[in-house]
Amino acid sequence: MRQLAPTRTNLLKVSAELNFARLGYELLDQKRNILILELMSLIDQATQHQDAIEKLLTEAYKSLEQSVTAMGRSRVRSLATAVHIDSRIAFRRRKVMGVSLPVVETEFQEFRPYFSLEGTSFHIDEALSRFKAALEMMGKLAELKVSITRLAGEIKKTVRKVNALEKIAIPDLAETKVNLENRLEETERDMFVLMKMVKRQLLEKRREDQ
Repeated sequence: MRQLAPTRTNLLKVSAELNFARLGYELLDQKRNILILELMSLIDQATQHQDAIEKLLTEAYKSLEQSVTAMGRSRVRSLATAVHIDSRIAFRRRKVMGVSLPVVETEFQEFRPYFSLEGTSFHIDEALSRFKAALEMMGKLAELKVSITRLAGEIKKTVRKVNALEKIAIPDLAETKVNLENRLEETERDMFVLMKMVKRQLLEKRREDQ
């Protein structure tokens, strides 16, 4: 509790600070809840992407093995060197409650045909398609993991601020306000009693003078 002189000015000042602290608490509490919801959503997405990537890679390697079985290892290697695909990863940002989060976009530019279809197993195309899809999802997964880390850090900061307001600042200001109100009331009662005494003494003096 602050030790302040029991004046109306100090009471008004503490009341304003208390109202501001309560408003700040409400806003920070809302921010915390929104960030937590966003974090939970991103964690769910990251889990789904992780599972999807593992599945795609498993299927891609399976298709690659089937290609080797159908065409031979040397033939698959020669076809791999013929594949011409340029990849580009673009970054931009989005904000959630003031927190800057990355957005990763993976783009491919293909220069077909890579090779003649004659004597080529369709499994090689399957493998290529699945590896590309997995690479694209890896970019998204990296985006999600960075976003999760940043949101978790911001939530920790927000929780500390909310706790400081809820458990320290607001109770201290509320106690200070009540103390000032009580002391002002006491001072006003004392002044009222004093004024009555003065008034009574003045009346008695006037009677004596008459």
